[in-house]
Order: sequence, then structure tokens, then C-alpha cells
Amino acid sequence: MPATGFGVPRLPAARELTVSTTSLTSATAATDPPHSPALQDADLPVIGRRHPWRWVGVAVVLVLLAMFAHGLITNPGWDWPTFFQFFTTRTIFSALAVTLQLTLYGTVLGFALGAVIATMRLSSSPFLQVVAWGYIWVFRSIPLIVQLLFWFNLAYLYQELSIGIPFGPEFVRFSTNNLFGPLGAAVLGLALHQAAYAAEIIRGGIISVDQGQSEAAAALGIPRSRQFFRIVLPQAMRSILPNGANEVIQLFKGTSIVSVMAIPELFYQVQVIYGRNSRVVPLLMVATVWYIVLTTLLSIAQFYLERYFARGTSRSLPPTPIQRVRRTWRTLQAKATARPGAGVAS
Repeated sequence: MPATGFGVPRLPAARELTVSTTSLTSATAATDPPHSPALQDADLPVIGRRHPWRWVGVAVVLVLLAMFAHGLITNPGWDWPTFFQFFTTRTIFSALAVTLQLTLYGTVLGFALGAVIATMRLSSSPFLQVVAWGYIWVFRSIPLIVQLLFWFNLAYLYQELSIGIPFGPEFVRFSTNNLFGPLGAAVLGLALHQAAYAAEIIRGGIISVDQGQSEAAAALGIPRSRQFFRIVLPQAMRSILPNGANEVIQLFKGTSIVSVMAIPELFYQVQVIYGRNSRVVPLLMVATVWYIVLTTLLSIAQFYLERYFARGTSRSLPPTPIQRVRRTWRTLQAKATARPGAGVAS
């Protein structure tokens, strides 16, 4: 830069400033990254969400299952030859049929009586409400095994029962010795006990439906029976089914308690057999596996019933296990096809 006469540096001319600015701009432009064209949404790469801890959990569960299966196979205490010897015998099948009979009769009679008691509790009559509440209070307070033993020993308390005018003449009299057999006493005890719980399950499902819907239906002139069966009950079933299925499964396993009455159901027969051959563990496994198999079938039936009654609340029905497997397989196929370099070697 040239100096002036007073020793102050002379400013460059305007042309020189213009050239210097142009040179600076050119240098800055040379260092900026090149502008790339804007990508469309369809061109953006999609990166799936990763779940590392989920895979860790899967690995831990698989290792535990492998350890459990290894113990089942290598531990001679399970005595698998004895298990397979008795698993499909005629005695076990007969006992299984008795168990299913007890479950079926207890479920049908229990839920039928439970529906009546639930209706009584929901009625506007204080008398019916008190009677229903008293029934539920009594049968939920007494243990099931005590109820079964009372019904089984009814002849000890009352040798005869009669029908007639209270404290007056009797028209019909019959002995209680032949009134209930062991199986009849078990069905009666299971059904009465189940009815108390079923009544509360049904009542809970009905009161879970918004009352405004019934009021709106009444305002439209829809009859009360049609309000209940077409509007209230389909919605109440979504609350009744999970709890009701849980009670049925509980009843199915709870039938083993009637073994105290010497009824030849599954658990009683298993006890009889291992009392003779002292093979306790494999015979208990026979009963356990049959309980697991039948509980699995009941759970599958529960899934499809819940799926049926979910039609009015979900935009799409929940997928079945087969549909889940197909969807997962299609997703894996799509990922394998979209992977870079896939199919080049082929």
C-alpha cells in the first residue's frame, strides 16, 4: 500500500476495492459446498427403528427356555417313558371326559344362574337386590371345598326332604340318600359357586356401557328388549368375555378339587395310579400336560370370541396368529428385496 505525504497510508482506489471484493466473493464461492437438488419425500431413505434391548430380552428368554428344555431332556427324574406309557391310556381319557363334563355343566349352569342373579341386582326392586346381594355374599365367602363337602354330606344333615306347606302338611317326601350322587353333588356345588362370580362379571359388563346409549335408544322409541340385545349386550360382551373366559379356565382347573369326593376326574385318577406304582412326577406331568392342552384350546376360543365382538369398536379386526405370521414374512421379504445389492449374485 503506497504512503501519503504525511506518512498516512493511501487508501486504494475504488477500482482496486471492486477487484478485491470480487476476488473475495469468488474465493468464498469456491469454498462453499455445491448445492444439491431438493429430494422428494419418496426419494428419502427409510431407516427402520431399532430395538436393541428387545433383542437382548429375546436372547435371554431363549437361553432360559433352552436351559429348561435341556433339563427336561437330560434329567432322568422326569421319567419320560412312564409319562408316554400313561399319557394316552383309556383310564386317562375317561378321567379327562369327567373333567370336561364337570367344566361344561358348571359353566352352563353357573352362567345361566349368574345371569339371573345379575338381572336381580340391576333391577329397581330393593327386595331382589338384597336377595341377589345375599346370594353372592354367601357363596363367595364360603370356600369351594367346604361347599362341595356340604352338598356331598347332605344326607347326614337331612335324611329326608319334603314338599308341602311350611310347618304344615307334606305332599311329597323323598330320601336324600339317593338325591345326589357324588357327580351330582360336585356339579351342584361348582354351579352354585360359579354363579356368584358369573353374576358379578355379567353385572360389571352391563354397567360398563354408557347409560346415555340406552336413553338415546329409548328416545328413538326402540323397545327395551331390543335396546338390551342389540345395543347394550354386544358392547357389554367385550367386558364380560375376558373375565368370563378366565373364570371358565379357573373352573376347568378347579375341578381337581372334587378329588376329595373320590370322583374319577383327571387329577384323582392320576393320584390313584401313582399311588400304585409310586411314579409321582411322570403322572403329575400327565395331568399337567393335559391341563395345558385344554387350557390352550379354551384360550384360542376366547381369542376368536373377543375378535368377533370387537367388530363394532375397531376399524380393523385384530389379526389372527396366522395373519401375523404372514405379515411378518411379507415384511422380511420386502426388506430382503429392498436391500442394496440383493439379487446381484443371482
